[in-house]
Amino acid sequence: MCDNTYIEKACAQFRTLLLEQLERTARMEAGGAPKDFTTMEKITIGMVGGDGIGPIIMEQAERLLRKVMEEEISTGRIVLKKIEGLTIENRLALGKAVPDDVLAQIKSCDVLLKGPTTTPKGGTLESANVTLRRELDLYANVRPVQVPEEGIDWIFYRENTEGEYVLGSRGVEVPGKLSMDFKVTTELGTRRIAKAAFDYAKANGKKSVSIVTKANIMKKTDGNFTRICHEVAADYPGIEADDWYIDIMTANLVNKEIRNQFQVFVLPNLYGDIITDEAAEIQGGVGTAGSANMGDQYAMFEAIHGSAPRMIEEGLADYANPSSIFKATEMLIRHIGFTEKADRLAAVLEDCNEKEKQVVVTGTASGATCREFADYVMRKL
Repeated sequence: MCDNTYIEKACAQFRTLLLEQLERTARMEAGGAPKDFTTMEKITIGMVGGDGIGPIIMEQAERLLRKVMEEEISTGRIVLKKIEGLTIENRLALGKAVPDDVLAQIKSCDVLLKGPTTTPKGGTLESANVTLRRELDLYANVRPVQVPEEGIDWIFYRENTEGEYVLGSRGVEVPGKLSMDFKVTTELGTRRIAKAAFDYAKANGKKSVSIVTKANIMKKTDGNFTRICHEVAADYPGIEADDWYIDIMTANLVNKEIRNQFQVFVLPNLYGDIITDEAAEIQGGVGTAGSANMGDQYAMFEAIHGSAPRMIEEGLADYANPSSIFKATEMLIRHIGFTEKADRLAAVLEDCNEKEKQVVVTGTASGATCREFADYVMRKL
């Protein structure tokens, strides 16, 4: 096939993608009011096991959730709904990142507690997480990181539905010559993630929000992201908005002289994905950090680590650390309005992970099992 034919096909594909993104923008503009959990008679929590170590850590997360929310579950205010089928085997067999029947079950819930899912390297099967973020419009990925003894109290607001990921599997290619992927930044998408970050800062007495981009190079996408964030910042007097490039910020987070000066971060999708893993490692490893994916109508809470196929292969799955999914459980409880219960669980998790450390999960047979750590947490409750 001649180059001109590839160019024509690429132009046609780009036109399709551009129209789709403009339609998505129109849907955002027409969106409804955010869901108010405090007025709801029943809250349905979908429980998704996922792949690899996912079902193992999720089994303990369900035990924990049932204990903390025992009264609300017994009265029917909270309903736990187990959702099957979001496994790599089923997704590959159907050729769907999220099978239609599974998505329908998920959309019948209000919030989701989810184990990690596997995304194959190469091929065309999209990440289940990317698909769910798009389908449920979960535009804010929120990841807190704390190291109290160093004065670190960070929270990251990562834009979750745009950037490089929204079209990551739909680029164009001239075989043997070049490949191109696309990055998307919308006015409304950026404005709402910026507002979420500044709202959090205002509500929690924070004095600074760090805008992290590569706007000196990505002048259209990151340049607009920075501009819009500063426009939003103008509505929040008393909160400083400072600009950082992503490469410098990754260095700042390992600089012990200055890193405790940062508070709230807002940043595009890809940069947020990378830097929050770095931040979690500073906290104690990706197994210790939870993640919230929030939109106006749905929310999804999960561990930030992957499905750990190595642990499965080596027969160490039972030694997986449930701390990340436990933190996600605490974030879910807080999101649906049960602040006191969330505070109590957060305090217990801090005792177990940072202070007492009577039961320690190492990810190897020399440490505690996932269930043993869960038992420890529930005894403390």
